[in-house]
Amino acid sequence: MAKPLEYNATLKERIDLTDALSIFRIEPDQPPTRPWFVPGQYCVLGANNLEKPELGSVRRSMSIASAPEDEGPTEFYIRWVAKPESENPFTHLLWKIKAGDRMYMRPVAAGVFTIKDTIGLEDTRLRVMVAAGTGSAPFVSMVRSELNRNPKADLSKWVLLHGASYPADLGYREELMRLSETNGLKYWGTVSRPKEAPGWTGDVGRVESFFDAARLPDLEKRLGLPPGGFTPQNVVIYICGLTGTITGTVIPLIDRAFIPDFKRIREALGVPADAKDSVFYEQYDTEPVINVKDPSVVEPLRERMQAALARL
Repeated sequence: MAKPLEYNATLKERIDLTDALSIFRIEPDQPPTRPWFVPGQYCVLGANNLEKPELGSVRRSMSIASAPEDEGPTEFYIRWVAKPESENPFTHLLWKIKAGDRMYMRPVAAGVFTIKDTIGLEDTRLRVMVAAGTGSAPFVSMVRSELNRNPKADLSKWVLLHGASYPADLGYREELMRLSETNGLKYWGTVSRPKEAPGWTGDVGRVESFFDAARLPDLEKRLGLPPGGFTPQNVVIYICGLTGTITGTVIPLIDRAFIPDFKRIREALGVPADAKDSVFYEQYDTEPVINVKDPSVVEPLRERMQAALARL
């Protein structure tokens, strides 16, 4: 049983977007000196199970949605897990916490899912951010930080593709659409259950379907790229979401020679050691998103990667 946590933070505000999606704004007792994190990093939140103390406490890593320059509470965009694998699921405890209640927040951020730690701040390629559900949080942090440093910042090289089941699940949509109008952010939301949303007029399908061979030319056109121009020379990919979203994005982009930032996948696909990564994703699991141990899976993908690299 995990040791009970000593609470060190207060939930200052909670905004319920749906029954299962909420924005939590949490303030530690001793706010760290700002900026204390880099956009794209995560923080550990925790709670004690007061109703079943025998189950102890639970902690989970959550991506930060607020910008490091923001004053006040730190913001998190979190989904209630309907079918948890744990007998003591964190979100089931979190959903019982109301504004003013106490909880745990580690006032130290971690993670290298950042522009600085991947391609570097000076890279001029289009930054295509692929988000499923609450996976938009680190990307919201990134664009907010750009605007905090310069309210008139040109966001035209930032591209956010956000997928959810229903329009109501596209958190931050109004904010992001406004930034499309004022700062040139390229933002498209897509819903996977359009038949249950008759008023929806945007894109449909899972977010990774933007990269299907039949749809990629349309995305190129939207981005102002020439036919066949969606390549690592012009684009870098960031993904935050479920494993299916990551895999569903990585595999079709192999044909465009996009290289995942994962050593075991690179080796399985025969990527030269000096080739630079061009697909980065947030993943707490250490297992590859592609089954590199299965020759029937790896060999066709290896052939596709080698052919794509030869065309560069």
